[in-house]
Amino acid sequence: MKELTPKKIVTELNRYIIGQENAKKAVAVALRNRYRRSLLPAEFKDEFTPKNIILMGPTGVGKTEIARRMAKLVNAPFIKVEATKFTEVGYVGRDVESMVRDLVTTSIRNVQQEKMKEVYEEAAANVDEIILDALVPRRKVKDAVKSPFDAFMKPSQPQVEELEDPQKEMSRKEKREAFRKELADGQLEETIIEIEVDEDSAKAIGIMPGMGADDMFINMNEILGDFFPSKKTKKKLPIKDARKILINQEAQKLIDMEVVKERGIREAEQNGIIFIDEIDKIVGSGASHGPDVSREGVQRDILPIVEGCTVNTKYGPIQTDYILFVGAGAFHVSKVEDMIPELQGRFPVSVSLDSLSEDDFVQILKSTDNSVIKQYQALLKTEDVNLIFGEGTLEAIAKIAFIKNEEEENIGARRLHTVLEKLLEEISFYASDYEQEDFLIDVDYVNNQFKLSDSHKNYDRYLL
Repeated sequence: MKELTPKKIVTELNRYIIGQENAKKAVAVALRNRYRRSLLPAEFKDEFTPKNIILMGPTGVGKTEIARRMAKLVNAPFIKVEATKFTEVGYVGRDVESMVRDLVTTSIRNVQQEKMKEVYEEAAANVDEIILDALVPRRKVKDAVKSPFDAFMKPSQPQVEELEDPQKEMSRKEKREAFRKELADGQLEETIIEIEVDEDSAKAIGIMPGMGADDMFINMNEILGDFFPSKKTKKKLPIKDARKILINQEAQKLIDMEVVKERGIREAEQNGIIFIDEIDKIVGSGASHGPDVSREGVQRDILPIVEGCTVNTKYGPIQTDYILFVGAGAFHVSKVEDMIPELQGRFPVSVSLDSLSEDDFVQILKSTDNSVIKQYQALLKTEDVNLIFGEGTLEAIAKIAFIKNEEEENIGARRLHTVLEKLLEEISFYASDYEQEDFLIDVDYVNNQFKLSDSHKNYDRYLL
């Protein structure tokens, strides 16, 4: 994080988002301030809270992408929620605290995946032994305990190994080593084996406390532990598929979930980012009846979470004081000033995003790392079709997208997907039948598909 200066953050965002310099600077400063806060003395650290941001601009100009990319840059827990799905307490719908619980769940999942990567090699070694056991079963073992109740009644009874011919035992060892070599060389990937798979934890026994919280779920297996050992089912799978399942199971056994939960909660509290989209839709028109009552109620419910409070989750309580909240909305009907004053005060940074110009569309097609052009080229390459765009073609596509946004609804950069889907419809449909490898798309092909001259005449009517 030390190397991620605001300039470098903006440079990284420029790889995926064209324009919107003010918004990039705002989020870059917000991210850098988090690093600066971590260096403060303890007595000042708790006093410094993040400066939440509101991004204002039409759809498709990069609001969501900016928030998503900034979270990836610092590897921070991140969730995106729609403000419209929340309702005031007393109405049917999700309560606003669920966004914090979702953030904690995401954070813990991220930490768990990180820990599982750390033990991957050990898990893979264990899985090789499990696969070899399936290929060449070990010497049979008699278990003196016949049922789960015997474990309590006769806990000290030892397991008894069956005696076997030494010659067979030697043959088994040789066969096992031979399979081990073939397994390492990748020669057995398609071999079918039978493995034991843990049943989905979602099917665990549980009770739902009457608290109204949609995910405050008490897992009885966690409470009773070994009294209810995890149920296993047998599956026959190719080794390549079985390995994925087994490695996941073994890795989970090797990590300490208590440590994972503790760190996950801490990451969510200190580095979490919640992106609240369509926040302008919960801004009412000032009416004292109808849906506006619920909208203002949602604002009042969000207020304590953004201001800082403690939310109970199934993993434990979490404080929201240092979570960064980024609100976004078009604000073409309502304004930020129409929000309740208390909530306005918790979003001190407001940034307006500009509508995309024709030049912006050209740069989006040419310069971004995740360019939609590169996506379609990679997609058709799977059918051995090389999609080639001639000189001036991308400019023509950008022009059509810009004109369509002016003539119809302005959906921003999403219009490029609409235009390219129409442009490549025939090619995508017949791609598997083409004998030629290269397919050139030039300006004439674009004009034939969209009749650019007619569209341009329609566009001219709007110019003064």
